[in-house]
Amino acid sequence: MQWLGKGIGGLIGAFFGPVGSLVGMLVGHQWDQSKSGASSGSVREISRLFFEATFEVMGQVAKIDGRVSEDEVRVARRIMHGMRLTDEQVQYAIEHFTRGKSAGYPLESRLAALAEQLNRGDLARAFVQIQLQAAVGAGEVGVAKRQVLWRVASALGLSRVELAQLEAIVRGAGRGAAEPTAAETLEAAYRVLGVSPQASNDEVKTAYRRLMSQHHPDKLVARGLPASMSGVAEQKTHEVRTAYERIKAQRGFK
Repeated sequence: MQWLGKGIGGLIGAFFGPVGSLVGMLVGHQWDQSKSGASSGSVREISRLFFEATFEVMGQVAKIDGRVSEDEVRVARRIMHGMRLTDEQVQYAIEHFTRGKSAGYPLESRLAALAEQLNRGDLARAFVQIQLQAAVGAGEVGVAKRQVLWRVASALGLSRVELAQLEAIVRGAGRGAAEPTAAETLEAAYRVLGVSPQASNDEVKTAYRRLMSQHHPDKLVARGLPASMSGVAEQKTHEVRTAYERIKAQRGFK
């Protein structure tokens, strides 16, 4: 299934706008072009697992509260549309979505297999961020969904702070027509940085520098992230920088 590389690229791009779509397709093309050696086999395995698990876990999250709503189906379809899948590829994605929402889906073992392949934190965070995009895009995220999202994040090595930061980034990037109040915007900014409003200026600066270093595209590429995937990291650094500037303006420090 050589198309899976382009499929995962499209999946990444579907959540990061027009630039992200281009970046995602470049990633997919790069993965599809890996044809020899143990490392290329590993890349193809990551591509397959990432694609399949994305829709399986999405189905599991959608079903966890008892039923899959029309909004959740709409979001899943929107993701597939954003990937520009063929009819055959859509069917493949639907099969895995259906598998994920079936009774007895082996979530833990599937996540364990994925975690073994995603030995880089950047890919694990991207996977969780996509799940958050789907959950948030479908409406209210209830207790049951939050619990399963935490199980996913935890299995992939993310902390509760990282999960909260990713959700803040998702909500910031997908902000609708209804503009939040100044207080809500500031509260979200603190969540993005992972600090409390009571944190000192030095603590805010330290959190900002740590996150910018963690998500810096050049550093992630140096650790093994495909250069063409750097747009994902750029989206995250943009949200972190925006949050920091809001807090800095409110507090009046330089």
